[in-house]
Amino acid sequence: MYPYHNKIKQRIKNNELESYEYVDSYKKISPCLLLHFSTEPKIRPIREHRFEEYEKLFNELTKK
Repeated sequence: MYPYHNKIKQRIKNNELESYEYVDSYKKISPCLLLHFSTEPKIRPIREHRFEEYEKLFNELTKK
């Protein structure tokens, strides 16, 4: 099984995240948090049940 969220979190910690946005729909995921990275794959979608987890991570990183 591919450790999807673990890989994404590692990329965020490696400062590869350029931006993120909330969208109503993305490839049948609704709503969706889109993460934009500087490296491939450039876009990673996150489902709603994980929003809070990523928001906490973003907050932790901005406090540093």
